[in-house]
Amino acid sequence: MYKFEVYKDKSGEFRFRFKASNGETMFSSEGYKAKASALNAIESIKKNSPGADIVDQTKAEA
Repeated sequence: MYKFEVYKDKSGEFRFRFKASNGETMFSSEGYKAKASALNAIESIKKNSPGADIVDQTKAEA
């Protein structure tokens, strides 16, 4: 099961990470001063990302 984990970093900011069903961290967030801001960012990702495009910004190999 995929999940978001909210935690406090060493500097006291709230962050979250997104974990795959195998426990591997797929991505993590920037730091937020307020826990509510981290939770709002999670909700925004859940709401706005289902149809996200993939933009490959690497150069094609010759």
